[in-house]
Amino acid sequence: MTELWERTAADLASLVASKQVSAAEVAESCIARTNEVEGDVLSYLTLTPEAARAKAAGVDAAVAAGEPLGPLAGVPMALKDIICTEGIRSTAASKILDTYIPPYSATVAQRLYDAGGVLLGKTNLDEFAMGSSTENSAYQVTRNPWDLSKVPGGSSGGSAAAVAAGQAPFSIGTDTGGSIRQPAALCGVVGLKPTYGLVPRYGLIAFASSLDQAGPITRDVRDAALVLGAIAGLDPKDSTSLPGPVPDYMGALDKGVEGLKIGVVKEISGEGVNPAVQTRFREAVQILEKLGAQVGEVSLPTFGYGIDIYYLIAPAEASSNLARFDGVRYGLRIDGADVENMNRNSRAAGFGPEVKRRIMLGTYSLSSGYYDAYYLKAQKARTLIARDFARAYEQFDLLVSPSAPTTAFGIGEITDPLTMYLSDICTVPSSLAGAAAISVPAGLSADDGLPVGIQFMAKPLDETTMLSAAYAFEQELGLLPKPPLWSPS
Repeated sequence: MTELWERTAADLASLVASKQVSAAEVAESCIARTNEVEGDVLSYLTLTPEAARAKAAGVDAAVAAGEPLGPLAGVPMALKDIICTEGIRSTAASKILDTYIPPYSATVAQRLYDAGGVLLGKTNLDEFAMGSSTENSAYQVTRNPWDLSKVPGGSSGGSAAAVAAGQAPFSIGTDTGGSIRQPAALCGVVGLKPTYGLVPRYGLIAFASSLDQAGPITRDVRDAALVLGAIAGLDPKDSTSLPGPVPDYMGALDKGVEGLKIGVVKEISGEGVNPAVQTRFREAVQILEKLGAQVGEVSLPTFGYGIDIYYLIAPAEASSNLARFDGVRYGLRIDGADVENMNRNSRAAGFGPEVKRRIMLGTYSLSSGYYDAYYLKAQKARTLIARDFARAYEQFDLLVSPSAPTTAFGIGEITDPLTMYLSDICTVPSSLAGAAAISVPAGLSADDGLPVGIQFMAKPLDETTMLSAAYAFEQELGLLPKPPLWSPS
Protein backbone atom coordinates (compact mmCIF):
# COMPACT_ATOMS: atom_id res chain seq x y z
CA MET A 1 0.00 0.00 0.00
CA THR A 2 1.30 3.44 -0.94
CA GLU A 3 1.68 5.73 2.06
CA LEU A 4 0.35 9.27 1.80
CA TRP A 5 3.83 10.77 2.19
CA GLU A 6 4.86 8.92 -0.99
CA ARG A 7 2.22 10.65 -3.13
CA THR A 8 2.86 13.67 -5.33
CA ALA A 9 1.48 17.11 -4.57
CA ALA A 10 -1.05 16.91 -7.41
CA ASP A 11 -2.30 13.53 -6.20
CA LEU A 12 -2.63 14.74 -2.62
CA ALA A 13 -4.51 17.89 -3.63
CA SER A 14 -6.95 15.75 -5.61
CA LEU A 15 -7.43 13.26 -2.77
CA VAL A 16 -8.12 16.02 -0.24
CA ALA A 17 -10.50 17.90 -2.53
CA SER A 18 -12.47 14.73 -3.28
CA LYS A 19 -12.66 13.86 0.45
CA GLN A 20 -10.87 10.55 -0.07
CA VAL A 21 -8.40 11.55 2.63
CA SER A 22 -8.25 14.46 5.06
CA ALA A 23 -5.60 17.13 5.11
CA ALA A 24 -4.94 16.10 8.72
CA GLU A 25 -4.13 12.54 7.63
CA VAL A 26 -1.75 13.82 4.96
CA ALA A 27 0.00 16.13 7.41
CA GLU A 28 0.40 13.37 10.01
CA SER A 29 1.87 11.03 7.40
CA CYS A 30 4.53 13.58 6.39
CA ILE A 31 5.26 14.51 10.01
CA ALA A 32 5.77 10.84 10.86
CA ARG A 33 8.01 10.35 7.83
CA THR A 34 10.08 13.37 8.81
CA ASN A 35 10.47 12.06 12.35
CA GLU A 36 11.60 8.73 10.90
CA VAL A 37 14.41 9.99 8.65
CA GLU A 38 15.33 13.51 9.78
CA GLY A 39 18.04 12.23 12.12
CA ASP A 40 19.81 10.75 9.10
CA VAL A 41 19.17 13.41 6.46
CA LEU A 42 19.15 16.66 8.51
CA SER A 43 17.02 18.50 5.93
CA TYR A 44 15.36 20.95 8.33
CA LEU A 45 16.53 23.78 10.55
CA THR A 46 13.08 24.45 12.02
CA LEU A 47 10.11 22.06 12.14
CA THR A 48 6.56 23.38 12.50
CA PRO A 49 4.34 20.34 13.19
CA GLU A 50 1.78 22.20 15.29
CA ALA A 51 1.39 24.93 12.69
CA ALA A 52 0.99 22.20 10.06
CA ARG A 53 -1.73 20.49 12.07
CA ALA A 54 -3.57 23.77 12.58
CA LYS A 55 -3.45 24.62 8.87
CA ALA A 56 -4.56 21.11 7.91
CA ALA A 57 -7.52 21.39 10.26
CA GLY A 58 -8.48 24.66 8.57
CA VAL A 59 -8.35 22.99 5.14
CA ASP A 60 -10.52 20.12 6.36
CA ALA A 61 -13.06 22.59 7.71
CA ALA A 62 -13.16 24.34 4.33
CA VAL A 63 -13.66 21.00 2.57
CA ALA A 64 -16.50 20.07 4.92
CA ALA A 65 -18.19 23.44 4.39
CA GLY A 66 -17.93 23.14 0.62
CA GLU A 67 -15.81 26.28 0.33
CA PRO A 68 -13.61 26.91 -2.73
CA LEU A 69 -10.19 25.31 -2.33
CA GLY A 70 -6.79 26.46 -3.51
CA PRO A 71 -4.79 24.31 -5.94
CA LEU A 72 -2.55 23.04 -3.13
CA ALA A 73 -5.18 22.62 -0.42
CA GLY A 74 -3.90 20.19 2.19
CA VAL A 75 -0.54 19.59 0.51
CA PRO A 76 2.46 19.67 2.90
CA MET A 77 5.47 21.73 1.87
CA ALA A 78 8.91 22.85 3.02
CA LEU A 79 10.44 26.30 2.55
CA LYS A 80 14.11 27.12 2.28
CA ASP A 81 15.13 29.04 5.39
CA ILE A 82 16.03 32.11 3.38
CA ILE A 83 12.31 32.78 2.81
CA CYS A 84 10.74 34.95 5.52
CA THR A 85 7.80 33.42 7.37
CA GLU A 86 5.77 35.49 9.80
CA GLY A 87 6.20 34.28 13.37
CA ILE A 88 8.60 31.48 12.37
CA ARG A 89 12.36 31.75 12.80
CA SER A 90 14.14 32.55 9.53
CA THR A 91 17.93 32.28 9.78
CA ALA A 92 19.37 32.00 6.24
CA ALA A 93 21.45 29.27 7.99
CA SER A 94 23.55 32.04 9.57
CA LYS A 95 24.36 32.70 13.21
CA ILE A 96 23.86 36.39 12.56
CA LEU A 97 20.11 35.70 12.17
CA ASP A 98 19.91 32.92 14.74
CA THR A 99 17.01 34.47 16.66
CA TYR A 100 15.33 36.42 13.84
CA ILE A 101 11.55 35.99 13.66
CA PRO A 102 10.11 37.99 10.74
CA PRO A 103 7.02 40.16 11.29
CA TYR A 104 5.81 39.32 7.76
CA SER A 105 5.84 36.50 5.23
CA ALA A 106 7.51 36.54 1.83
CA THR A 107 5.12 36.81 -1.10
CA VAL A 108 6.01 33.29 -2.25
CA ALA A 109 5.20 31.90 1.20
CA GLN A 110 1.95 33.83 1.45
CA ARG A 111 0.82 32.68 -1.99
CA LEU A 112 1.41 29.07 -0.99
CA TYR A 113 -0.51 29.56 2.25
CA ASP A 114 -3.35 31.11 0.25
CA ALA A 115 -3.26 28.13 -2.15
CA GLY A 116 -3.80 25.82 0.83
CA GLY A 117 -0.23 24.67 1.39
CA VAL A 118 0.63 23.19 4.79
CA LEU A 119 4.07 24.26 6.08
CA LEU A 120 6.10 21.44 7.63
CA GLY A 121 9.22 23.49 8.32
CA LYS A 122 12.18 25.53 7.10
CA THR A 123 15.01 23.71 5.33
CA ASN A 124 18.77 23.90 5.62
CA LEU A 125 20.98 25.72 3.12
CA ASP A 126 24.45 27.10 2.59
CA GLU A 127 24.67 30.26 4.67
CA PHE A 128 22.92 33.11 2.83
CA ALA A 129 22.65 30.71 -0.13
CA MET A 130 26.40 30.91 -0.75
CA GLY A 131 27.57 27.43 -1.68
CA SER A 132 27.03 24.31 -3.76
CA SER A 133 26.96 21.56 -1.13
CA THR A 134 25.03 22.80 1.96
CA GLU A 135 28.26 22.30 3.91
CA ASN A 136 28.43 26.05 4.57
CA SER A 137 25.40 26.06 6.87
CA ALA A 138 26.19 27.45 10.32
CA TYR A 139 24.11 24.67 11.89
CA GLN A 140 24.47 21.27 10.23
CA VAL A 141 25.42 19.40 7.06
CA THR A 142 22.46 17.95 5.18
CA ARG A 143 23.02 14.51 3.67
CA ASN A 144 21.97 13.11 0.31
CA PRO A 145 19.16 10.53 0.63
CA TRP A 146 20.78 8.45 -2.11
CA ASP A 147 24.00 8.08 -0.10
CA LEU A 148 24.27 9.61 3.36
CA SER A 149 28.03 10.09 2.90
CA LYS A 150 27.39 12.45 -0.05
CA VAL A 151 26.31 16.09 -0.21
CA PRO A 152 22.82 16.98 -1.50
CA GLY A 153 24.17 19.92 -3.50
CA GLY A 154 23.46 23.53 -2.70
CA SER A 155 22.56 26.00 -1.75
CA SER A 156 19.01 24.57 -1.59
CA GLY A 157 20.31 21.22 -0.40
CA GLY A 158 17.88 20.91 2.49
CA SER A 159 14.92 21.58 0.19
CA ALA A 160 16.06 19.00 -2.38
CA ALA A 161 16.91 16.38 0.25
CA ALA A 162 13.53 16.79 1.97
CA VAL A 163 11.71 16.01 -1.27
CA ALA A 164 14.04 13.14 -2.21
CA ALA A 165 13.74 11.59 1.27
CA GLY A 166 9.94 11.68 1.21
CA GLN A 167 9.68 14.27 3.96
CA ALA A 168 7.68 16.71 1.83
CA PRO A 169 5.89 16.36 -1.54
CA PHE A 170 7.42 19.64 -2.66
CA SER A 171 9.64 22.42 -1.41
CA ILE A 172 10.67 25.90 -2.43
CA GLY A 173 14.31 26.74 -3.00
CA THR A 174 16.07 29.79 -4.36
CA ASP A 175 18.39 29.88 -7.34
CA THR A 176 21.08 32.53 -7.76
CA GLY A 177 23.58 30.63 -9.90
CA GLY A 178 22.08 27.14 -9.89
CA SER A 179 20.99 26.61 -6.31
CA ILE A 180 17.70 24.91 -7.27
CA ARG A 181 18.84 22.96 -10.31
CA GLN A 182 22.17 21.59 -9.07
CA PRO A 183 20.83 20.08 -5.79
CA ALA A 184 17.77 18.79 -7.66
CA ALA A 185 20.08 16.97 -10.07
CA LEU A 186 22.23 15.53 -7.27
CA CYS A 187 19.18 14.36 -5.31
CA GLY A 188 17.26 12.91 -8.26
CA VAL A 189 14.30 15.31 -8.18
CA VAL A 190 12.94 18.11 -10.38
CA GLY A 191 14.11 21.69 -9.81
CA LEU A 192 12.76 24.71 -11.70
CA LYS A 193 14.36 28.17 -11.88
CA PRO A 194 11.75 30.54 -13.30
CA THR A 195 12.48 33.53 -15.48
CA TYR A 196 13.91 36.32 -13.34
CA GLY A 197 10.99 38.38 -12.06
CA LEU A 198 8.28 35.79 -12.70
CA VAL A 199 8.16 34.80 -9.02
CA PRO A 200 8.33 37.79 -6.62
CA ARG A 201 11.45 38.25 -4.50
CA TYR A 202 9.72 40.22 -1.72
CA GLY A 203 10.60 38.55 1.56
CA LEU A 204 13.61 36.61 0.30
CA ILE A 205 16.67 37.37 2.43
CA ALA A 206 18.86 38.85 -0.29
CA PHE A 207 22.12 37.42 -1.58
CA ALA A 208 22.46 38.86 -5.11
CA SER A 209 19.38 40.87 -6.01
CA SER A 210 19.77 40.77 -9.80
CA LEU A 211 19.99 36.98 -9.75
CA ASP A 212 17.99 35.57 -6.81
CA GLN A 213 14.84 33.72 -7.84
CA ALA A 214 12.56 31.35 -5.91
CA GLY A 215 11.22 28.20 -7.54
CA PRO A 216 9.82 24.72 -6.86
CA ILE A 217 11.60 21.46 -6.13
CA THR A 218 9.29 18.51 -6.75
CA ARG A 219 9.14 14.78 -7.42
CA ASP A 220 7.89 15.17 -10.98
CA VAL A 221 7.36 17.79 -13.67
CA ARG A 222 3.60 17.94 -13.19
CA ASP A 223 4.07 19.09 -9.60
CA ALA A 224 6.60 21.69 -10.74
CA ALA A 225 3.98 23.14 -13.10
CA LEU A 226 1.33 23.05 -10.37
CA VAL A 227 3.47 24.87 -7.81
CA LEU A 228 4.83 27.41 -10.30
CA GLY A 229 1.28 28.39 -11.17
CA ALA A 230 0.58 29.09 -7.50
CA ILE A 231 3.61 31.33 -6.88
CA ALA A 232 4.08 33.20 -10.18
CA GLY A 233 2.70 36.62 -11.05
CA LEU A 234 3.07 40.34 -10.49
CA ASP A 235 3.68 41.61 -6.95
CA PRO A 236 3.46 45.39 -6.37
CA LYS A 237 5.86 45.01 -3.43
CA ASP A 238 8.64 43.86 -5.77
CA SER A 239 9.87 46.40 -8.33
CA THR A 240 11.51 43.62 -10.39
CA SER A 241 8.29 41.57 -10.57
CA LEU A 242 7.04 41.05 -14.12
CA PRO A 243 3.51 42.05 -15.20
CA GLY A 244 1.20 39.94 -17.29
CA PRO A 245 -1.14 36.97 -16.78
CA VAL A 246 0.17 33.68 -15.39
CA PRO A 247 -0.04 30.98 -18.08
CA ASP A 248 -1.79 27.65 -17.56
CA TYR A 249 1.36 25.62 -16.98
CA MET A 250 -0.56 22.42 -16.16
CA GLY A 251 -2.67 22.71 -19.29
CA ALA A 252 0.40 23.02 -21.51
CA LEU A 253 2.12 19.85 -20.28
CA ASP A 254 0.78 17.54 -23.00
CA LYS A 255 2.08 19.55 -25.95
CA GLY A 256 5.13 17.30 -26.24
CA VAL A 257 8.35 17.98 -28.14
CA GLU A 258 7.49 16.87 -31.66
CA GLY A 259 8.73 19.50 -34.08
CA LEU A 260 10.60 21.49 -31.44
CA LYS A 261 14.14 22.56 -32.28
CA ILE A 262 16.42 21.71 -29.36
CA GLY A 263 20.04 22.86 -29.20
CA VAL A 264 22.72 20.92 -27.32
CA VAL A 265 25.06 23.49 -25.80
CA LYS A 266 28.55 22.55 -26.97
CA GLU A 267 30.45 24.41 -24.25
CA ILE A 268 28.84 22.60 -21.30
CA SER A 269 28.20 19.15 -22.70
CA GLY A 270 31.73 17.82 -23.16
CA GLU A 271 35.04 18.64 -21.53
CA GLY A 272 34.73 19.30 -17.81
CA VAL A 273 31.68 17.04 -17.45
CA ASN A 274 32.13 13.61 -15.86
CA PRO A 275 32.11 10.86 -18.55
CA ALA A 276 29.33 8.91 -16.83
CA VAL A 277 27.23 12.10 -16.69
CA GLN A 278 27.96 12.69 -20.39
CA THR A 279 26.75 9.18 -21.21
CA ARG A 280 23.40 9.67 -19.48
CA PHE A 281 23.05 13.11 -21.07
CA ARG A 282 23.64 11.74 -24.58
CA GLU A 283 21.04 9.05 -23.93
CA ALA A 284 18.61 11.75 -22.80
CA VAL A 285 19.18 13.66 -26.05
CA GLN A 286 18.45 10.48 -28.01
CA ILE A 287 15.12 10.19 -26.17
CA LEU A 288 14.23 13.73 -27.24
CA GLU A 289 15.05 12.82 -30.86
CA LYS A 290 12.92 9.69 -30.55
CA LEU A 291 10.01 11.84 -29.36
CA GLY A 292 10.22 13.94 -32.52
CA ALA A 293 12.45 16.85 -31.55
CA GLN A 294 14.90 18.27 -34.08
CA VAL A 295 18.23 18.23 -32.23
CA GLY A 296 21.34 20.13 -33.23
CA GLU A 297 24.48 21.49 -31.62
CA VAL A 298 24.75 25.16 -30.68
CA SER A 299 27.84 27.08 -29.64
CA LEU A 300 27.62 29.83 -27.03
CA PRO A 301 31.19 31.18 -26.90
CA THR A 302 30.77 33.30 -23.77
CA PHE A 303 29.63 30.36 -21.62
CA GLY A 304 33.22 29.72 -20.67
CA TYR A 305 33.27 33.07 -18.88
CA GLY A 306 30.11 32.41 -16.87
CA ILE A 307 31.76 31.41 -13.60
CA ASP A 308 34.25 34.31 -13.78
CA ILE A 309 31.45 36.82 -14.41
CA TYR A 310 29.21 35.35 -11.72
CA TYR A 311 31.88 35.47 -9.04
CA LEU A 312 32.40 39.16 -9.65
CA ILE A 313 28.75 40.23 -9.86
CA ALA A 314 27.20 38.03 -7.16
CA PRO A 315 29.79 38.84 -4.44
CA ALA A 316 29.54 42.54 -5.28
CA GLU A 317 25.78 42.46 -4.74
CA ALA A 318 26.26 40.36 -1.60
CA SER A 319 28.71 42.92 -0.23
CA SER A 320 26.04 45.57 -0.60
CA ASN A 321 23.10 43.48 0.64
CA LEU A 322 24.84 42.07 3.70
CA ALA A 323 25.97 45.50 4.88
CA ARG A 324 22.59 45.74 6.64
CA PHE A 325 23.73 43.15 9.20
CA ASP A 326 25.58 45.61 11.39
CA GLY A 327 24.44 44.63 14.88
CA VAL A 328 22.23 47.71 15.18
CA ARG A 329 18.78 47.05 13.69
CA TYR A 330 18.30 43.29 13.94
CA GLY A 331 20.27 40.08 14.11
CA LEU A 332 23.27 39.23 16.25
CA ARG A 333 24.82 42.04 18.29
CA ILE A 334 28.12 41.74 20.15
CA ASP A 335 29.01 44.95 21.94
CA GLY A 336 32.35 46.67 21.59
CA ALA A 337 34.12 49.80 22.80
CA ASP A 338 32.44 51.85 20.06
CA VAL A 339 30.13 51.41 17.06
CA GLU A 340 32.95 50.37 14.76
CA ASN A 341 34.08 47.62 17.11
CA MET A 342 30.50 46.52 17.70
CA ASN A 343 30.00 46.17 13.91
CA ARG A 344 33.27 44.26 13.59
CA ASN A 345 32.55 41.94 16.51
CA SER A 346 29.01 41.16 15.37
CA ARG A 347 30.02 40.36 11.82
CA ALA A 348 33.09 38.37 12.83
CA ALA A 349 31.00 36.11 15.03
CA GLY A 350 27.87 36.06 12.87
CA PHE A 351 29.20 35.35 9.38
CA GLY A 352 30.84 32.08 8.34
CA PRO A 353 34.04 31.72 6.26
CA GLU A 354 32.37 31.50 2.82
CA VAL A 355 30.18 34.55 3.46
CA LYS A 356 33.20 36.54 4.62
CA ARG A 357 35.12 35.42 1.55
CA ARG A 358 32.40 36.62 -0.81
CA ILE A 359 31.91 39.91 1.01
CA MET A 360 35.64 40.61 0.68
CA LEU A 361 35.63 39.65 -3.01
CA GLY A 362 32.65 41.87 -3.66
CA THR A 363 33.96 44.82 -1.69
CA TYR A 364 37.26 44.59 -3.54
CA SER A 365 35.62 44.55 -6.99
CA LEU A 366 33.49 47.58 -6.06
CA SER A 367 36.34 49.58 -4.57
CA SER A 368 37.80 52.72 -6.09
CA GLY A 369 40.29 51.87 -8.81
CA TYR A 370 38.90 48.37 -9.40
CA TYR A 371 35.24 49.03 -10.17
CA ASP A 372 35.85 49.65 -13.88
CA ALA A 373 38.43 46.89 -14.21
CA TYR A 374 36.32 44.17 -12.60
CA TYR A 375 32.68 44.86 -11.78
CA LEU A 376 31.83 47.04 -14.78
CA LYS A 377 33.64 44.71 -17.15
CA ALA A 378 31.75 41.75 -15.68
CA GLN A 379 28.43 43.51 -16.26
CA LYS A 380 29.36 44.13 -19.89
CA ALA A 381 30.33 40.48 -20.29
CA ARG A 382 27.00 39.48 -18.71
CA THR A 383 25.29 41.34 -21.54
CA LEU A 384 27.29 39.29 -24.05
CA ILE A 385 26.04 36.06 -22.43
CA ALA A 386 22.45 37.30 -22.71
CA ARG A 387 23.07 38.11 -26.39
CA ASP A 388 24.50 34.62 -26.98
CA PHE A 389 21.31 33.17 -25.53
CA ALA A 390 19.15 35.44 -27.69
CA ARG A 391 21.01 34.36 -30.85
CA ALA A 392 20.65 30.71 -29.89
CA TYR A 393 16.91 31.11 -29.43
CA GLU A 394 16.64 32.51 -32.95
CA GLN A 395 17.59 28.98 -34.12
CA PHE A 396 16.24 26.77 -31.33
CA ASP A 397 13.13 26.61 -29.15
CA LEU A 398 15.02 25.13 -26.20
CA LEU A 399 18.60 24.47 -25.16
CA VAL A 400 19.79 21.44 -23.19
CA SER A 401 22.86 20.53 -21.17
CA PRO A 402 23.76 18.43 -18.14
CA SER A 403 22.43 20.04 -14.94
CA ALA A 404 25.71 19.47 -13.07
CA PRO A 405 29.15 18.33 -14.20
CA THR A 406 29.30 15.47 -11.67
CA THR A 407 27.07 13.36 -9.50
CA ALA A 408 26.96 14.01 -5.74
CA PHE A 409 30.41 14.19 -4.19
CA GLY A 410 31.45 13.16 -0.71
CA ILE A 411 30.93 15.34 2.35
CA GLY A 412 34.25 17.05 2.99
CA GLU A 413 35.66 15.88 -0.35
CA ILE A 414 36.00 19.33 -1.95
CA THR A 415 37.88 21.81 0.21
CA ASP A 416 39.15 24.20 -2.46
CA PRO A 417 36.63 27.06 -3.01
CA LEU A 418 37.50 27.39 -6.71
CA THR A 419 36.80 23.71 -7.34
CA MET A 420 33.50 24.02 -5.47
CA TYR A 421 32.51 27.03 -7.58
CA LEU A 422 32.83 24.90 -10.73
CA SER A 423 29.91 22.76 -9.50
CA ASP A 424 27.68 25.48 -10.95
CA ILE A 425 29.38 25.68 -14.34
CA CYS A 426 26.31 24.29 -16.15
CA THR A 427 23.75 26.49 -14.44
CA VAL A 428 25.35 29.92 -13.99
CA PRO A 429 25.05 31.14 -17.62
CA SER A 430 21.25 30.90 -17.77
CA SER A 431 21.04 32.67 -14.40
CA LEU A 432 23.15 35.53 -15.71
CA ALA A 433 20.82 35.76 -18.72
CA GLY A 434 17.71 35.78 -16.51
CA ALA A 435 16.28 32.89 -18.52
CA ALA A 436 14.12 29.97 -17.42
CA ALA A 437 15.62 26.53 -16.74
CA ILE A 438 14.61 23.20 -15.22
CA SER A 439 16.57 20.14 -14.12
CA VAL A 440 14.89 16.76 -14.64
CA PRO A 441 16.31 13.35 -13.62
CA ALA A 442 17.97 11.62 -16.57
CA GLY A 443 18.84 8.30 -14.95
CA LEU A 444 21.58 7.00 -12.69
CA SER A 445 25.32 7.12 -13.27
CA ALA A 446 26.87 3.82 -14.29
CA ASP A 447 29.88 4.66 -12.09
CA ASP A 448 28.27 5.21 -8.69
CA GLY A 449 24.52 4.67 -9.11
CA LEU A 450 23.77 8.29 -8.21
CA PRO A 451 21.30 10.56 -10.06
CA VAL A 452 22.16 12.57 -13.15
CA GLY A 453 20.09 15.54 -14.34
CA ILE A 454 19.37 17.05 -17.74
CA GLN A 455 18.79 20.81 -17.90
CA PHE A 456 16.21 22.34 -20.24
CA MET A 457 16.68 26.06 -20.83
CA ALA A 458 14.06 28.34 -22.39
CA LYS A 459 13.86 31.93 -23.47
CA PRO A 460 12.48 34.30 -20.82
CA LEU A 461 8.81 33.66 -19.95
CA ASP A 462 8.60 30.52 -22.09
CA GLU A 463 8.15 28.16 -19.15
CA THR A 464 5.23 26.47 -20.94
CA THR A 465 7.43 25.12 -23.75
CA MET A 466 10.14 24.14 -21.28
CA LEU A 467 7.70 22.29 -19.02
CA SER A 468 6.00 20.46 -21.90
CA ALA A 469 9.36 19.20 -23.17
CA ALA A 470 10.51 18.21 -19.70
CA TYR A 471 7.22 16.41 -19.08
CA ALA A 472 7.40 14.49 -22.36
CA PHE A 473 10.95 13.45 -21.57
CA GLU A 474 10.01 12.36 -18.05
CA GLN A 475 7.03 10.34 -19.32
CA GLU A 476 9.21 8.53 -21.84
CA LEU A 477 12.13 7.82 -19.50
CA GLY A 478 10.01 7.07 -16.44
CA LEU A 479 10.68 8.15 -12.88
CA LEU A 480 13.86 7.13 -11.11
CA PRO A 481 13.79 4.28 -8.62
CA LYS A 482 13.52 5.61 -5.08
CA PRO A 483 16.64 6.29 -2.99
CA PRO A 484 17.78 3.54 -0.59
CA LEU A 485 16.48 5.66 2.28
CA TRP A 486 12.96 5.44 0.83
CA SER A 487 10.93 2.81 2.63
CA PRO A 488 9.33 0.21 0.35
CA SER A 489 5.68 0.70 -0.48
